[in-house]
Amino acid sequence: MGTLYGYVRVSTQEQNEDRQLISMKEMGIENQNIFMDKQSGKDFERNNYRRLVRRLKENDVLYVKSIDRLGRNYEEIIEQWRILTKEKKIDIVVLDMPILDTRREKDLMGTFLSDIVLQVLSFVAENERKNIRQRQREGIAAAQLRGVQFGRPIKPLPSNFGQVYEKWVANEISGKRAAELCEMPLTSFYRRAGKLREQQV
Repeated sequence: MGTLYGYVRVSTQEQNEDRQLISMKEMGIENQNIFMDKQSGKDFERNNYRRLVRRLKENDVLYVKSIDRLGRNYEEIIEQWRILTKEKKIDIVVLDMPILDTRREKDLMGTFLSDIVLQVLSFVAENERKNIRQRQREGIAAAQLRGVQFGRPIKPLPSNFGQVYEKWVANEISGKRAAELCEMPLTSFYRRAGKLREQQV
């Protein structure tokens, strides 16, 4: 058997990777052979993952805690699995899913079953990611219907905005001068003036 490696991924800097690291230590993987990314799993453009793949050699074993730690894109997970097991000729062990252990049942049937389970699980992982995004969109839409405001609150207009606006509309002053009198950026003046004009129409 070759060298044991572990790959750990959390989606954000705030998420805790301890559970995954403990699992890697329990497998007897040395610290220098554990690679970790704090990055989204939407693709495989991750620095430490790429460093890991470059280091892997034939007969090495790669441990991941769960299939979604490897990635969340269905097609890319399948492609990476093919590269690692067929081109790099390493074994992969998914700790939360013992059937995804390429060290076991190396015959044709074992490989076939492993590939089928991988495809099903990868599909489920990506589908769940899509469902989460859909639920987020629906939640935002429902909140907006209730009057919840998102983004930065709109600053109140300066007390002299109405007078300055009227002078600007009458071409008595330029937009730049109007913005200066209102002590606001020119783009903000034009935007708020446009909204006021819409309300007056």
